[in-house]
Amino acid sequence: MIPADEGGLTRGVRLGVDVGGVRVGLAASDPDGLVATPVETLAREGDVSGAPVPPDITRIVQEAHDRAAAVVYVGLPRHLSGKEGSATLLAREYAGRVAREIAPVPVHLVDERMTTVTAHQALHAAGRPGRRHRAVVDQVAAVVILQSALDSERAQGLRAGERVTVLDDAVARPDVDVAPAPGEEQV
Repeated sequence: MIPADEGGLTRGVRLGVDVGGVRVGLAASDPDGLVATPVETLAREGDVSGAPVPPDITRIVQEAHDRAAAVVYVGLPRHLSGKEGSATLLAREYAGRVAREIAPVPVHLVDERMTTVTAHQALHAAGRPGRRHRAVVDQVAAVVILQSALDSERAQGLRAGERVTVLDDAVARPDVDVAPAPGEEQV
């Protein structure tokens, strides 16, 4: 695996991950980071904070290794207002576990507002019946997340989103203190 340069871009495949409560969508780009394509939908299994590593995360790590990924982008679901909720925390924890398992390959969180809606619209426009969306909507959402990150990379010349930093099994957030408040347990 090829770690990305700080502040710049290195050539290499990028992976996109759409984290859901039941399924995880996985997408990949070409080595030049031009086009995102679907890879697969994984069943979400196990607790991301526990041991052993859940099979879905093991699969992402394997895909990153096999493709010599330069970066992994994980979708960060926020409310339309920009506020964070329980799904955001879930995605941050998931991204933290992925980051611990694939280090030194960087993991970045990217805004994924409206990706599932966009994925359903794309599937509908492609003529796929609504009842058959469930099997692939997570892959399509991962493609939308990744393509958005790729477009941002080209426009900015930098990796998209917020880099996940792992400190003593906690995921650091730029706007939140990692240390627990007095009397609280750290998760």
